[in-house]
Amino acid sequence: MKLERILPFSRRLLEKTISEGDIVVDATVGNGHDTLFLARLVGKHGKVYGFDIQKEAIATAKFRLEEHKMLDQVLLFQQGHEKLLDCIPPVHHKKIKAAVFNLGYLPGGDKTIVTRPQTTIKALEQLLTVMPSEGLIVLVIYPGHPEGAVERDYIIRYAEKLDQHYVHVLQYKFINQVNHPPFIIALEKI
Repeated sequence: MKLERILPFSRRLLEKTISEGDIVVDATVGNGHDTLFLARLVGKHGKVYGFDIQKEAIATAKFRLEEHKMLDQVLLFQQGHEKLLDCIPPVHHKKIKAAVFNLGYLPGGDKTIVTRPQTTIKALEQLLTVMPSEGLIVLVIYPGHPEGAVERDYIIRYAEKLDQHYVHVLQYKFINQVNHPPFIIALEKI
């Protein structure tokens, strides 16, 4: 047996949860890799709602989706993920099957623009309020930069306090790697 690395493991969790036709959220669009992955999983009858505050990220993701002919099932918003329920039509709120967050900064972008724990937790609270049972949220946390370490601490404290009768919380990480490697926190609504 080979232990899965962080990003493949996060995708495996999402693959096990998402079916064609589902409604999902990419809370941090970045360069659009997860957005494209989610679009493939939901197919032509599903919908991906993608969020990023950076115009550059939205443009890159849109180009990637167009290149793969997957833009029709995706709606991109240049908004913070804390506004996701303001952007997603109410008819879809209780149908959100999964969400993914890749926290930190835009790879190849301005490293001073980072996700913040307050807005991330606000987005998590919104999703957990509306998601159906067995809905899944996957957070990939990058604590290797100062803001990432702060966000890690906030997210862990938040997740540890979630009622075990309401949410299952998984932490998946390699504990013997140097340089503060990324890790996963997955929240499965009960």
